Amino acid sequence: MVREVISILAPRNGDRVLDCTFGGGGHARALLDSAECYVLGTDCDPDAINRAASLKEQYNGRFDFMQCRFSELRDRLSDHGKFDAAMFDFGISSFQVDDAARGFSFMRDGPLDMRMSKSGSSAFDVVNSFTEEDLAEMIRSYGDEPRARAGKIASSIVSTRKAGGIRTTGELREAVHKAVGNTVIRKRYSHLDPATKTFQAIRIFVNDELREISKALESILHLLNGNTRIATIAFHALEDRVVKNWAASMKHCLSAVNKGVVKPSADEVMKNPRARSAKLRGFMYHSNDQGGCTN
Repeated sequence: MVREVISILAPRNGDRVLDCTFGGGGHARALLDSAECYVLGTDCDPDAINRAASLKEQYNGRFDFMQCRFSELRDRLSDHGKFDAAMFDFGISSFQVDDAARGFSFMRDGPLDMRMSKSGSSAFDVVNSFTEEDLAEMIRSYGDEPRARAGKIASSIVSTRKAGGIRTTGELREAVHKAVGNTVIRKRYSHLDPATKTFQAIRIFVNDELREISKALESILHLLNGNTRIATIAFHALEDRVVKNWAASMKHCLSAVNKGVVKPSADEVMKNPRARSAKLRGFMYHSNDQGGCTN
């Protein structure tokens, strides 16, 4: 949804734009090409450092990169001055999904990892140490699975690990299939494997994603000039709920740029099925006192 993001942020020559989810640099590059602006990209994934290097070289002086978590944004950027626009593209990047060694996807068998920052406890640690009750609650809460189904999946995971441990994404997928079957749910533009929501739940927990998103949104207004724009892209209801709750709590100084959400066109979804669930929201931050309207 690059075109739609540019439309919401509307960068101008001389603007300073914050891309808080650099990923592969697609949005950053589009921003840099749309105006003679400066873009600072941030990402918690150390692999993004190498991807950012080519943009730093190509847009000499107009692009920079910093590796940091959402929860670190305010502290790490406190001495970088104010920005005129900001964007978030939540969730995992295609680079992470497509790299089997990162362990995010059951489509490519690899080590059970899922750590965006490559640090801290991994999916392997969670899957092989949590109690059946804790696993069931995590899968229910973060995977949006019904309680009974989450319980079956958790029970299968525990049984499977007792028989030899769960070390790879393929083994975890198989444990889920044992519990609920392997019948694929057919969507309009894609097929949903029964293990999809379990993988989502574990990934969200491992990376503390909802808390990180909340921290980022709490911090962002402190980093912006007044009367600036913010774009957020969420990929599932849990992320979008955090955004909506934040916007509601800040309604005294935020207004929607678009009515409701902007969804990808049918043509974009056909070209990139991963975009099918994207929800783009745009906000205008109203403040003339350099941050006096922050929470």
